Amino acid sequence: MKIRQQKYCLLIILISNIFFTQTTYSQRFKYNFNSDWKFKVGDLQQAEAIDYKTSDWTSVTLPYAFNENEAFKKDITQLTTGIVWYRKKFKLPEGTNDKKIFIEFEGIRQGGTIYVNGQKVGLHENGVMAFGFDISNLIKPYPSENTIALRIDNDWKYKEQETGTSFQWNNNNFNANYGGIPKNVYLHITNKLYQTLPLYSNLKTIGTYVYASNINIAQKTALITAETEVKNEYSTPKTLSYAVQVFDIQGKKIADFSGDKTTLNSGEIKIIKASKKVNNLHFWSWGYGYLYTVKTILKVNKKEIDVVTTKTGFRKTAFANGEIRLNDRVLQIKGYAQRTSNEWPSVGMSVPAWMSDFSNRLMVESNANLVRWMHVTPWKQDIESCDRVGLIQAMPAGDAEKDVKGIQWTQRVNLMRDAIIYNRNNPSILFYESGNEVISEEHMREMKALRDTYDPYGGRAIGSREMLDSKEAEYGGEMLYISKSAGKPLWATEYSRDEGLRKYWDEYSPPFHKEGTGGTNHSNVNGSKVTDASSYNHNQDAHAIENIVRWYDYYRERPGTGKRVSSGGVNIIFSDSNTHFRGAENYRRSGEVDAMRIPKDGFYAHQVMWDGWVDIEKYRTHIIGHWNYTNEITKNIYVVSSGDKVELFVNGKSKGFGTQSKQFLFTFENIHWEAGSVKAISYDANDKVLSQDEKTTSGTPFAIKLTPHTSTNGLLANGNDIALIDVEIVDKNGKRCVLDNSLIEFSLEGNASWLGGIAQGPDNYILSQKLPVENGINRVMIRSTLNAGNISVSANFKGLQPAKVDLKSKSFVTKDGLTEQLPSDNLPSYLEKGPTPATPSYTIKRTPVSINSATAISNLDKVKNSYDDNELTEWTNDGKISTGKITYTLDKPSIINETVVKFTGWRSKSYPIRILADGTEVYKGNTEQSLGYITIPLKPVLTKEITIELIGVNSEKDGFETIVEIDPNKELDLFKDKDAANAKGQLRIVEIEFYKNKNENN
Repeated sequence: MKIRQQKYCLLIILISNIFFTQTTYSQRFKYNFNSDWKFKVGDLQQAEAIDYKTSDWTSVTLPYAFNENEAFKKDITQLTTGIVWYRKKFKLPEGTNDKKIFIEFEGIRQGGTIYVNGQKVGLHENGVMAFGFDISNLIKPYPSENTIALRIDNDWKYKEQETGTSFQWNNNNFNANYGGIPKNVYLHITNKLYQTLPLYSNLKTIGTYVYASNINIAQKTALITAETEVKNEYSTPKTLSYAVQVFDIQGKKIADFSGDKTTLNSGEIKIIKASKKVNNLHFWSWGYGYLYTVKTILKVNKKEIDVVTTKTGFRKTAFANGEIRLNDRVLQIKGYAQRTSNEWPSVGMSVPAWMSDFSNRLMVESNANLVRWMHVTPWKQDIESCDRVGLIQAMPAGDAEKDVKGIQWTQRVNLMRDAIIYNRNNPSILFYESGNEVISEEHMREMKALRDTYDPYGGRAIGSREMLDSKEAEYGGEMLYISKSAGKPLWATEYSRDEGLRKYWDEYSPPFHKEGTGGTNHSNVNGSKVTDASSYNHNQDAHAIENIVRWYDYYRERPGTGKRVSSGGVNIIFSDSNTHFRGAENYRRSGEVDAMRIPKDGFYAHQVMWDGWVDIEKYRTHIIGHWNYTNEITKNIYVVSSGDKVELFVNGKSKGFGTQSKQFLFTFENIHWEAGSVKAISYDANDKVLSQDEKTTSGTPFAIKLTPHTSTNGLLANGNDIALIDVEIVDKNGKRCVLDNSLIEFSLEGNASWLGGIAQGPDNYILSQKLPVENGINRVMIRSTLNAGNISVSANFKGLQPAKVDLKSKSFVTKDGLTEQLPSDNLPSYLEKGPTPATPSYTIKRTPVSINSATAISNLDKVKNSYDDNELTEWTNDGKISTGKITYTLDKPSIINETVVKFTGWRSKSYPIRILADGTEVYKGNTEQSLGYITIPLKPVLTKEITIELIGVNSEKDGFETIVEIDPNKELDLFKDKDAANAKGQLRIVEIEFYKNKNENN
């Protein structure tokens, strides 16, 4: 009997152990926590209580900013602020007792207190970064109901509770204040032996880190390493095995490797890792968002107990010799400085993940290779989107316009630390930006140490705007001005700040907006008043031309043009933004697409100029404007082309070749309009046709046309998904009527709510179901409800054939507030540009000739400053014309045909000079104003010495008065003494270079 009892007890123990093993050592789950929220505006008392009544609260699906419908309706400074509460009821899944429960917020705005089941969990205040909490001890097990509540304050003047200090980046010029919970939320359930989350604030954990080293691009190999921080919260030690599996983009397993066995004591945290050389890799690249799925697996007794899935890509980078290399190929930066909010009308930043792809992919389609998010870290959705579409990112932490000290600097450091940890597995991030303006060397060292601690193998440069002479920063670059370097790469962090509505083609097209008119109702960021707003009220012709002119300065100093080169720059901005503006509207219109992402002509101008890694690799041509005028119109036609010359044809008859300027702009003067077609054909120097563009006259408006856009997953009935619908006015042949501005009346039926679009008019037509097309097209949005089913959108205008589009939303299953379907599930990567080409990205255009030494009558000890590859040093004479002379001795006699010079006061000062080569005059004239460097052609003469000599008094007139963001007399122009701008006998050189023809052997 005792034996039977003993056997029975052993059987019970065995069964219990098996059950324990199965339930305790099950894998982790990550749940979409966006469904079934409610919110209420106001500082409500005890709204965290479990039994608080919410019958009059608004039901929403996250992400959702409580003031979202003010986006583009109101000036950024007028967006609603204050206290708002969010609440949600939910249940844990069955079988999750005695588990670890973590809540992850991708971000809230600005400061919020989080409660679970009436108990305070914690506080998060920076308004930018993701954060998380361990809520295991506050959660009620299945089948009990739980309550989570957040009290959030998005006041512009919000101050950190502990220190009473405001956050520098909570700024009403650039950081649009969409308050509440405008980003995604997740719930994580794990065992007590688990891989940590990359959420340092509050949790103090760093998660998983996957990286490649020993990369061989030609052989397609790399050493892949996965590091994982593991924590044991069981009461006894645990011994585990660590395995890594790598899957390609088709889901095929391409690598399977393991690390050593590890024992963790109770409460212990360790970092474990495993590595393996992997063959036949596809390297992530520009326009080639090739991503791998890496699974890091913890096993106990050969059973998987925890699996973390990381989407990442592998690529090789280098930052040296003034160049940026991606996968061993030189890349000149061509892109946009985009507001981090990346917002849309009436919804702000809280769009579904597929719309992030829709927007960011358009940047790539314009041939941009980089987006520099401005001032604050972008949300994870945009970061992951850039991974998929193949768009390089520069990731800031948080700041405003200057360096700071004390608590505000500590806030910036903490934010950068959290951002690096959270985003270090995203391959599209190539740059960490430590400041929107120069920071001290001490601060740069501190930021660099963060990178080296948390992301030592990510292949990312860390730097800041400016930092031109920094020994610590690994990249730098000015705003608006052109910088060059033979050392760390320098690229312009923002340029081309002009603005213009998509609505205005030119002065000859309805609504006949005269170029530059409209005034302003705002001032500049630096506080100065906009006295001349013409640059901020452009038509499309002028705006596109300005983009061409501004890019040319970077293009002509690109890699291949010398030892010191420009690494490019980013145009501010890509899409019209609900942030700092200076023109007639209450939002910024600097975008190459409008707020609904409909392209302006500037989009196509960049597409032409940027089609290549450095040099042009695919030739394009685009006729700016349209071909729908009247017989009375004679006007200039502008063509942007990468060809050597462009010929224009009207109805097949040649109008000759255009006048080329700024490399890419071709002007055809006084072209008389004729109904039919206008065609531009570009050729190379040998008359080979390279590319062409043609525009034709559209007929009388006949019908409305509707075209829907949804996710590849379809329109999901989750209360957050959005469908875009293009509305066009077309003629009988279906051709868009590009001069039509009809006011369309929309009607919506079925399971969706109306969001609308944007146009010039009352409240910018935000949320209105009447919306004018502009230039024959506009775009509207509808949002799904929680009910799946049919949706119909109709569009009408008197005299036009109406249109209707039918959609059907798909069921979205949630249970007890949870779903395993994540916002970005099943979204495809875009691979259109293909892998990084193995060919060089540029050819050598000219050969630099080194300077051996220099001598001068005045300030002899400073002569080297004029050729030291440091744009924050200069040589100057003593202010007398007679001493305005400096002589350079070259390394060897050479036939010099060009000099490239950056004179102090480059945008405003003109120097009358002559240049002598071994005593022979090879140039005489007045230097032109520029935004950096000028190229002076020289009569080719074999010479060993070259003299630059001042031959008259300086003249002073700002050549760029409409660029008002930067004071031309600031320190950047080296006007460190008050009298410099008025000096008449100064010769001042920041940097000088000499070049010979690339084919010369001397």
